Amino acid sequence: MTTTQANPQERIARERLTQRPMFLGVDGAGCPHYWDSYEYAVVVVEDGAGEKYELDETPCSTLGDWCEHVRSKRGWDVGPRVGGSLVGDLARAVDA
Repeated sequence: MTTTQANPQERIARERLTQRPMFLGVDGAGCPHYWDSYEYAVVVVEDGAGEKYELDETPCSTLGDWCEHVRSKRGWDVGPRVGGSLVGDLARAVDA
């Protein structure tokens, strides 16, 4: 039997966001990051609480910028799991 129950960190992120969040990864401090494309926001779960960061209110203008910011400050233990565009994937495949 398959379950659709969220883990505790995802439940915390769901409480802070409008849509079901997408798991981005776990930073070097062990905090999971979740993305909501509708709100254009990231929730970082730390010590049982979720901190919401709307990208428009940060120096990061894109999700890629956010991921690079985290990489430079804390690093990533898992992820980030952020897909690129189909055009970008094709261009990388042609260059390879």
